[in-house]
Amino acid sequence: MTTLILARHGLTALTGPVLAGWTPGVHLSEEGARQAKALAERLAPLDLDAIVTSPLERCRETAGAVAEGRPGAEVVVDDRFGECRYGEWTGRPLKELAEEPLWRVVQAHPSAAVFPGGESLTDVQHRAVGAVREWNAKLGPKGVYLVCSHGDVIKAIVADAMGLHLDQFQRITADPASLTAIRYTPLRPFVLRLNDVGGDVAGLRPPEGSGQEDGGENLTESDAAVGGGAGST
Repeated sequence: MTTLILARHGLTALTGPVLAGWTPGVHLSEEGARQAKALAERLAPLDLDAIVTSPLERCRETAGAVAEGRPGAEVVVDDRFGECRYGEWTGRPLKELAEEPLWRVVQAHPSAAVFPGGESLTDVQHRAVGAVREWNAKLGPKGVYLVCSHGDVIKAIVADAMGLHLDQFQRITADPASLTAIRYTPLRPFVLRLNDVGGDVAGLRPPEGSGQEDGGENLTESDAAVGGGAGST
């Protein structure tokens, strides 16, 4: 019952108007640093077995803020959580890119999108989900860990967890410094929070015991609560 906390990096000067991609030297803005600090404060009540990050500066700085104040916490870089390699689209304004024929493919059929000189969104999902599965196996069923990554990467992981075709991943949003939580059980993943930008995180702690908190002996941790249940808070 491994719990994955996905955090998108905080704001940068390029976030929004420009497709930053793997542009080097893109750091958190003043507002982004404030967001990272607030993110760290929100996560403070939650014990983390690992803090993993994309290699890009904006993610490393966000993950670093979470690691501060956690004795012995180490930030581990995993390139598989790095941003999509947008190739020739990197560093270009989104308004300009919206005029490209590929833009409509990215919007309507992301599974068919291959960025010129870069990679496909399908490949991004494959590497990111593969990394999640490896970390889940490494940390075990009681593991709780943070991955700081990028919008499209997070959306691709969420789409996989929800059993959605990649062509539906544009229906998912991952705002700067937002939290998305997924609990992986033997039968299915449960998306606990999505694009959460505020609120308490105590409910993300794995429930005590092996069954559902509301007690049916025949229920397992993989069973969905019929009717929605009482929640975990």
